[in-house]
Amino acid sequence: MTADALLTVRGLVAGYGAAPVLHAVDLTVAPGTIVAVVGANGAGKTTLLRTLSGMLRPSDGQVTLAGEDLRGVAVEQLVRRGMAHVPEGRGVVAELTVDENLRLGGLWRRDRADATRALDEVYQLFPPLANRRRHLGHQLSGGERQMLALGRALVGRPRLLLLDEPSLGLAPRVVAQIMALLRRLRDDTGLTVLLVEQNVRSALRIADQGVVMALGRVVTTAPAARLRDDAELRHAYLGF
Repeated sequence: MTADALLTVRGLVAGYGAAPVLHAVDLTVAPGTIVAVVGANGAGKTTLLRTLSGMLRPSDGQVTLAGEDLRGVAVEQLVRRGMAHVPEGRGVVAELTVDENLRLGGLWRRDRADATRALDEVYQLFPPLANRRRHLGHQLSGGERQMLALGRALVGRPRLLLLDEPSLGLAPRVVAQIMALLRRLRDDTGLTVLLVEQNVRSALRIADQGVVMALGRVVTTAPAARLRDDAELRHAYLGF
């Protein structure tokens, strides 16, 4: 493991059934950084997050979080160790209120006083949720549902946030708000974020490091600013 890494992935192979999607993926995420994983549809980005969060079991490779080997660790234990996953599609429980959805994120925590403080902090981060705390999930706008999914993850006070396509289906103004919030969380709280995002420009604008994937492999890793400025690489793998 790299000495200053929070998350280290080595030789990760995973997929669905007998068909591998990820091929010997290597990845390192330093604490207190945003790492953007970008690439075309079908590159394996979502499969990567699902494997890291325990939704898929890898067939080979190693994943460590703060030096702890995560092989065979159950999903609920990954959450307790500080990993939170906000999947594509937001995952809000439509029949529950905003407040009930948020409280789900802290049910496992033993420190009830701090869980309450975390809930209050989420309402401060997302004023629209505070104004609609008694509304049901299905009554929220797309942007509000994304805020709710993020907020539920943050109530658990994760060390590492895995975030899949937070901009999907949202208006540009809301996308800008979400990206600004991620940068603020990194700067103010030291949250580490592994961000999968089709909106490459927005992702690389806030990220410290960029990882480009193609056909289930990492093809390059570089500072996000360098990826933004490398026209040849953008044209070859990112389509702009």
